[in-house]
Amino acid sequence: MSNINQRDGSVFRVDKFVVPAEARDEILSKVRMTHELLRRQEGFVQDFLLEQFSGPGEFNIVTMVEWESQAAVDKVVPIIKAAHERIAFNPQETIARLGVKADIANYQRVPEL
Repeated sequence: MSNINQRDGSVFRVDKFVVPAEARDEILSKVRMTHELLRRQEGFVQDFLLEQFSGPGEFNIVTMVEWESQAAVDKVVPIIKAAHERIAFNPQETIARLGVKADIANYQRVPEL
């Protein structure tokens, strides 16, 4: 594997969701809104919004955001929280109301051998 374009300190936020069909449009709307804000933050590298189209996997919506470092993640968390509060958006309440199952965590690259 090439080390080109690989940042040693990158942090990857991966959010995986089981989204009922009737909740899809609302969830995707909220995800897109949040990612538009994330893309403007210092330390943002790239993001992906993925939707399962085949296979037996449990999660049908997956998002991934790459950040330059944990410091960048730490700086963006209160910014996103404040932005959500300004528009009265509570992600946990929305997930519960729509019957969405979420698996959310930060990841780092596995070091090469």
